Amino acid sequence: MKLADALEVVARTDPGRVRSHNEDALFADAGLGIAILADGMGGYNAGEVASGMATTLLSSNFACFIPTQSARSAALCDASFAEQHIAREVLLANAAIFNAAQRQPQYAGMGTTLVLAWFYDNRMSVAHVGDSRLYRLRGESFEQLTKDHSLLQEQLDSGMITAEEARYSQNKNLVTRALGVDHDVDTEIHDYELQAGDIVLLCSDGLNDMVEDDEIALTLQTLGGNLTLAAEQLVQMANDNGGRDNVSVILVKVRGDYSSPRGWWQKLLARLK
Repeated sequence: MKLADALEVVARTDPGRVRSHNEDALFADAGLGIAILADGMGGYNAGEVASGMATTLLSSNFACFIPTQSARSAALCDASFAEQHIAREVLLANAAIFNAAQRQPQYAGMGTTLVLAWFYDNRMSVAHVGDSRLYRLRGESFEQLTKDHSLLQEQLDSGMITAEEARYSQNKNLVTRALGVDHDVDTEIHDYELQAGDIVLLCSDGLNDMVEDDEIALTLQTLGGNLTLAAEQLVQMANDNGGRDNVSVILVKVRGDYSSPRGWWQKLLARLK
């Protein structure tokens, strides 16, 4: 099955009930198998510049790169190849944002979170920097696949605070990694197998700070047959609960097999692994 037919993709973003402008930026394309979400930070309008640069640069580069690789299907079957390419592209985007902030005083200190999913060969490679998240719903199981790069997460990991205390912490928005704030960036990248029926959610913290994970899971389980309605409902729930931040979601549903074509020798190697 072609990637565009195997994946259903819906993206929604909203400024929320408090913020005057939206610093989140999204890109999603089923045909490319790419979903990107960035949540900007910085001075007046600088956050949306950073997030916009991240999504534009990364989506443009992937749009040029993926078609050239499709003819070499074996390359796209390799998770390490995908990881190397993602890491390289994120470094380039980081440098562009950092250099823009250095050259233009109004953009000084700007940065952005990033969560990116690249779907290929019944898999996805996930890259993230900061506290924007990626979840996967598989049947009854709803799992957060990314781990926040934030002060709050470090406090949780060290045992300084409990999960219950974290819900009411004042440190929710203090990230420990971001794109564009330094000349280098440490991008966390992992690879996951996917199967028909899986729903992948990328979101900014404007969703998960306002809506509990079990409510998100229930919404996806209930409305997963109508991805557009599910995305709109998630945004509405965040706003109904206060909408204190911009809220953005990308939903990707796996409708069927999207394995890369293989020759007989590749199939044999796969069986021997």
